[in-house]
Parts: sequence; structure tokens; C-alpha cells
Amino acid sequence: MLKVPKERLIGWRRQDTITKIEHPTNIKKARALGFRAKQGYVVVRTTIRKGARIRPKTAKGRNPSRIGRRFTPGQSLQTIAEKRVARKFPNMEVLNSYYIAEDGVQTFYEVILVDPHHPSIKADPKINWITTHRKRAFRGLTSSGKKSRAL
Repeated sequence: MLKVPKERLIGWRRQDTITKIEHPTNIKKARALGFRAKQGYVVVRTTIRKGARIRPKTAKGRNPSRIGRRFTPGQSLQTIAEKRVARKFPNMEVLNSYYIAEDGVQTFYEVILVDPHHPSIKADPKINWITTHRKRAFRGLTSSGKKSRAL
């Protein structure tokens, strides 16, 4: 587990929710999950609020007795983070993601993205399988997505 200094977390908290970064924070973990330092690979840091979600309130009619109750979605925060990043970068495919750190309010993940249209990705026999995959994060084909599907 990588120990992230508190000052670094404070800086990350002030950044946007989804931030493109130059290099992975935990290079060993990133390489184990498929990251390579070459063109076509992008690493993105994302934050997600900790805890259960609040069910949205209805805007019509009387208020139900269970209004504002908290509920837990049927997927992990990591899977939700991957889906948010996939929506932000529609031309990229989510390869994998990993946990970095957390503070009292947010959890930080890094998501590895691959550009399936980049020539160096198409030419690489180890990763060119991703050129035929579309919307992996939404179909639960990443490692955290498979865990939430109980595979």
C-alpha cells in the first residue's frame, strides 16, 4: 500500500474531480494492471464521495415516508469511478483502475485509459485486443466491474 502524504491529498482535493495526470502515483500497481509508458496510454485521477448514496427526492405529489433515505448501490465506488471517467473520455477505453488514498470525505482512484485508435496501440499485439472492445466499464468488464458482478 502506497502511503500518500496529507499535503498531497489536500492539493488533490482542490483539483477537479477527474484530473489527467502525467505519471501514475503507484507505478508498480499501474504496470501490474497493464499500464505501459508509451503513447496511447493515459492515467486519470478521480475522486468519489465516501459512504452510502442518498436516494433522490421526488418532485411531485406527497412526500413518501422513506424520503431521503440512504441506500448502497449494487456496485463498488471503484466501479462507479471508472464509469464516470469513461463518460468524461468517450474516445478512450478503461483498461483498469486502482485505489490510491482516502481522506475523511473522498476516496481517490487512478484509472488507466487506452486509446484504441492510436497506431502504437493497434500495432502492439499485447494490447490490440482492446480495439474491438467498446464501453468495457459500462458492461462490467474491468476487474472491479467483474467483482461487482460476482465473477
